[in-house]
Amino acid sequence: MKILFNAGENAWGGMLHEMRKILPQHEYVVNGSFAINSLAGYDVLIPTMGRISADLLATADRLRLIQQCGAGLEGVDIAAAEARGIMVANVPTDVSGNADSVAELGIYFMIGLSRNVTGMATGLRQQCMGEPKGLALGGKTVGIIGLGGIGRALVKRLRPFGVRLIGLKQNEPESARLELNLGWVGTPERLPELLQQSDYVVLALPVNDETASIFNHETFALMKPGAFLINLARGGLIDRAALAKALDSGEIAGAGLDVFWEEPPDPDDPIFSYKVMATPHCAGCTDVAIAGIAHGVCENITRVEQDLPPLNRTEPNLEGPLSL
Repeated sequence: MKILFNAGENAWGGMLHEMRKILPQHEYVVNGSFAINSLAGYDVLIPTMGRISADLLATADRLRLIQQCGAGLEGVDIAAAEARGIMVANVPTDVSGNADSVAELGIYFMIGLSRNVTGMATGLRQQCMGEPKGLALGGKTVGIIGLGGIGRALVKRLRPFGVRLIGLKQNEPESARLELNLGWVGTPERLPELLQQSDYVVLALPVNDETASIFNHETFALMKPGAFLINLARGGLIDRAALAKALDSGEIAGAGLDVFWEEPPDPDDPIFSYKVMATPHCAGCTDVAIAGIAHGVCENITRVEQDLPPLNRTEPNLEGPLSL
């Protein structure tokens, strides 16, 4: 089978190298960027961050499977793919180890922002010992928006820090509260309440028409003074201009960003001059997560080759509003 990997050779923690180890018999083509001109001649597409439109899908002459190396499929026109008989599947975060790795990076952001890592570096350069004064996590409130795989992994890892945990979930919030033993869990309508109570707001939800730019000027104005925003999900959840204003005005104390309004972001963007910790969309790029995702991707490639349906197949009639 001929497989198009829509990224650079070493992207996503060496995902392609892992796939080649598992399935060396296939032909792999490296696109080198997220832009695709044609799908002609390929049996499998791994889109990564590429936009897979109906027009692009019209160029496919033998494509059987669009297999995401992760969970996010917001860039794929799933209905257009299915209309052409092209199956679409992903690897959920909670079955690959990806959620655990992303949650770990979230805690890195929380500690780094609280202890002011940039201030520490400045103190060392200026030979100022015993500075700066940081914030302890114990006793603080963490509001997690989205209690899927990543949100649940965060809850598990944050509990020993002695924080109060609250959250939002689209469906059956009370069941989630009882299962995870959280302070409270509400539906999205309770977003203002969560923002007013949280010292750290963590985004772990998908982006769609309903959630795009959910963090805007109005939302930031509702946040607790001195709070931090951490985005582990998708850049489209945050309005960049609103974030810049909130940071500049001191409406929020800082932000931890693994995802951005455009990727890759401009490294000279003035937003990085504020109290921002940023990583290049690598929250899931760990040894454990990459191995787990590569296994899931290769298992589905093998299944399709054997004329079996892929695992974790996504269909248009199952999409609906993406849940928290």
